Amino acid sequence: MARTFTVSRSILVQAAPSEVYAQVSRVAQMGRWSPENLGATVPGPDEPAATGLVFVGHNKRGAFRWTTRCTVTAADPGRRFAFRVHAIGLKRPRLSAPIATWEYRFEEVEPSAGTGAEGAGAVTRVTETWTDDRRSWPDAVANTFDRIATRGQTFAVFQTGNIDRTLRNLKRELEAGGVPAGDSP
Repeated sequence: MARTFTVSRSILVQAAPSEVYAQVSRVAQMGRWSPENLGATVPGPDEPAATGLVFVGHNKRGAFRWTTRCTVTAADPGRRFAFRVHAIGLKRPRLSAPIATWEYRFEEVEPSAGTGAEGAGAVTRVTETWTDDRRSWPDAVANTFDRIATRGQTFAVFQTGNIDRTLRNLKRELEAGGVPAGDSP
């Protein structure tokens, strides 16, 4: 079976693109929304990341935990934030290889009837995209590995569920007034 290399999902959030971007681009805080990421270790202050920033992501799936080394590849405030994952390991990301790219796009949209956002101020369409960068892996090997690592799914199917949960959690927090105290954008 041929692999799906890219999965994208979107959600509408009642907040300005700049506000949503300011939160998502703080990689140390990603664990607030992600079902798998626990946050990141960044050199320097916890603030929106700049292009070129290298950080270590902390992740879990069930009892299994691992780390990744990532580099921010796009940091266009209010529009686009992206990073690539290029090393992985248990306690330290030692195995270097193309793994995945994550991208977030922010687009202001007009509130329309039926969205529940009429008169609510700015509305942003947040699109999260996962791209499988393991292009050199044969499909059969990747599919077998994926099904073991995800308990029966391909990574494309698995990541669709993760993205949906992340976006719902992000929406819920930001619409509840959800920037934690001291974390103003």
